[in-house]
Amino acid sequence: MTTWVMAPRARGRFRRFVQSCFAVALLAAVAMHPAAAQDSLEASKRAELERIQQQARAHREAAKQLRGQEQKALVQLHRTERELNSTRKRLQSLQSRRGNLDRQLEVTRANLDRNLESLDQQRARFAHRLRSLYKYGVGRELEFLLSTRSFAQLLSRWDFLVMVAEQDRVLLEAIQQQKDVVEASQNRLEQNLTDVRRTATRTTVENRRLDGLRQQKAQSVHTIQTQREAYEAAAAELEKTARAMQKLLADLDRKRREEGAKARSEGRNPQPYTGNFAAGQGHLDWPVRGPLVGRFGPEKHPKWGTMTMNNGIDIDVAIGTSVRAVAKGRVDYVSEDFGTYGQMVILNHGDGYYTLYGHLSSIAVSVGQEVQSGQVIAQSGDSGSLRGPVLHFEVRKGGTSLDPEGWLQ
Repeated sequence: MTTWVMAPRARGRFRRFVQSCFAVALLAAVAMHPAAAQDSLEASKRAELERIQQQARAHREAAKQLRGQEQKALVQLHRTERELNSTRKRLQSLQSRRGNLDRQLEVTRANLDRNLESLDQQRARFAHRLRSLYKYGVGRELEFLLSTRSFAQLLSRWDFLVMVAEQDRVLLEAIQQQKDVVEASQNRLEQNLTDVRRTATRTTVENRRLDGLRQQKAQSVHTIQTQREAYEAAAAELEKTARAMQKLLADLDRKRREEGAKARSEGRNPQPYTGNFAAGQGHLDWPVRGPLVGRFGPEKHPKWGTMTMNNGIDIDVAIGTSVRAVAKGRVDYVSEDFGTYGQMVILNHGDGYYTLYGHLSSIAVSVGQEVQSGQVIAQSGDSGSLRGPVLHFEVRKGGTSLDPEGWLQ
């Protein structure tokens, strides 16, 4: 084996060359390391950003679905409320029609009985006349006519026989006319009976539909009451309706002031009715009688602690109970569907005072109508209510809510 030996001077130069190459490589490595580290850091950040964006998209989608779930029960409730109101109106119309048909039926039956009695009497008289004709025959009239002693007596008897014949004709025609009347009465009676049966069938169908809608509403209300999200959505809807009510009352109050200013400029009384509503504080009659299930002021949910504002009181009362005006006033506003108030009436009592009646099932007054204290203005119901059948009652001074309990006796 041959061994290669480097001279001392050559070894020194080679050592310095190797050290130089190593230094260059080290410097190159050191110079390249920050760029690589930066690229790695950017890739890591991009991956993290993409992951965050994916999570954000997922959260937004989940939030969208959650909002839809929150509103689902409320939308179902509102749809059912509208169908309930429509069905109740149809049912009231059918019941009113059935009442009218029943009264017509009674009148027709009475007329039929009276006409039948009259027809029987006329038939009896005609039968007596026919028996007489049969008993004496035609020769009786000839004998009566030819047995005269003078021409004048002949003419007199002839006139008499003509009158008898005319009476027989009139009696026969009267019987025929009365028979026609009886047949017409019978036809009307049968038609009324058919209408009554048809109306009764439709009323039964609407009653079943009403029961089904009541069950649907009860389910929607139960969902709202037992699910926090649905309840909070309903609370938000309540606040929205309360803001709309505030605006409505402000508009009515502005209109009242404008009407008053116009009336005063024309030298007229600015109010179409008299009375001092403020003087009745603590002495007003209740619009309905029943236990209070909702009081004025903030109300706390017993399970979730959510706070909602009640601008009036809620009186537990059966659907269809007569709702009466607590004081003399004028109907300034009616609505068949005012959000969470349902069917509603607002009375203007002058001097900026208003009373509000909500959750009605039907309304018996119209805008502009003047009402007296104690007059029936509506029937109670459960439209827009999450408490069941109640009357919601408010007292307002302009847009400010007042505690109704301080006004009622």
